[in-house]
Amino acid sequence: MYRDKAMGVVVPAYNEELLIDKVIETMPDYVDKVYVVDDCSTDNTSQVVQHFNGSRIQLTRHKENSGVGAAIITGYKQALQDGIDLIAVMAGDNQMDPDELPKLLDPVVDGRADYTKGDRLSRHELKRGMSKWRRFGNFLLTQLTRISSGYWALQDPQNGYAVISKEALAKLDLSKIYPQYGYCNDLLVRLNVLGLRVVDIAIPARYGDEKSKIIYGKYIRKVSLLLLNNFIWRIINKYLFPQLKIVGLSYTVGLSMLLVGILVLFASGVMKSLFAIGGYIIFSGIVMTIFSMFVDAYEQGKKPFRLRLDK
Repeated sequence: MYRDKAMGVVVPAYNEELLIDKVIETMPDYVDKVYVVDDCSTDNTSQVVQHFNGSRIQLTRHKENSGVGAAIITGYKQALQDGIDLIAVMAGDNQMDPDELPKLLDPVVDGRADYTKGDRLSRHELKRGMSKWRRFGNFLLTQLTRISSGYWALQDPQNGYAVISKEALAKLDLSKIYPQYGYCNDLLVRLNVLGLRVVDIAIPARYGDEKSKIIYGKYIRKVSLLLLNNFIWRIINKYLFPQLKIVGLSYTVGLSMLLVGILVLFASGVMKSLFAIGGYIIFSGIVMTIFSMFVDAYEQGKKPFRLRLDK
């Protein structure tokens, strides 16, 4: 129990036979349940987990490799069935320091947040050990996720170290969440549409013996397309239906002008006189879309806010 709340941790794992034991061994005593989800590993990950005795360790093995998002969803569903009040996610590669877990838990227990997540980007000292390429990728995806999710003060959306309340988790349609890497970006968009409070918690990066399974060039392209789809989905479901809002209308006009302008530019290959018209329509669409983003940010107010390590 953590502050009189049942507390569980979901541990997605794929080929983590060398590190999964460290994750389980260092799990805090206040954690009531550890949901280890082996995403059809080809090594001895499951066998290592089975060596640990105790009723709080629950191992589930996927019959086929479904992705880290799918593994987390499996753990989330089990935690909901068990009535766990606070559900954390800690990767099976030992990147996430369990000593930092209370910083993620307290805002949820105190009623200041529905979902908390780690932030390695807001201060320079938090980024120690992070490669320049990873920093660039995280910076790019942070900007794209801010636009897509509507959490305009968001930092480090790729950080999977997170805690969610039982009530918030129950509101999500878990079957719709993206199953691969990128699930965390997808989840943030869905939390925003539901009007849930997301809080960044400054937690330093920790890198050791783990090896990243992400191919960053391919990953950034795939997640960028996901974020574009999610952006359109968010505008439709938050600002157009079931109730039309001004920002939804302005987004629709701006994006429609961009699309029309691009089509006119293509047509200018046949009719040269259309080139200037297409350029003007695109420029107007960009202005309208940027205006809509400012209104969107204003609608969000100060969510999410960030808590510093020293607070």
